[in-house]
Amino acid sequence: MADLETPARNNEGFLENAHEWTPEVASMIAEADQISLGEKHWEIIEFLRIFYSKHEMSPPSNRLFVKAVKEALGEDRGNSIYLMQLFPGTPAKTACRIAGLPRPTNCL
Repeated sequence: MADLETPARNNEGFLENAHEWTPEVASMIAEADQISLGEKHWEIIEFLRIFYSKHEMSPPSNRLFVKAVKEALGEDRGNSIYLMQLFPGTPAKTACRIAGLPRPTNCL
């Protein structure tokens, strides 16, 4: 993986071209955020990529991100504490960046 280059990203770390996303790119972005991706992370990343393919947008805010995860994956995963442990800072923004999706519109 050392010879793999990270695709171009904007000043907030989001991919300039979402089509350049791969699981390897996700791992590199996560590593830059000091996040080691495990099974629980990948479950959320896959959820986000499916959400994006259905709605053609990232969840617009943390509140809606938590609600969407709760509806899809259950209450144990759809809560802000769980998501903050996986994706520190602003979970929706961090998770979308790693998932190769556009920046959520209402995230600070």
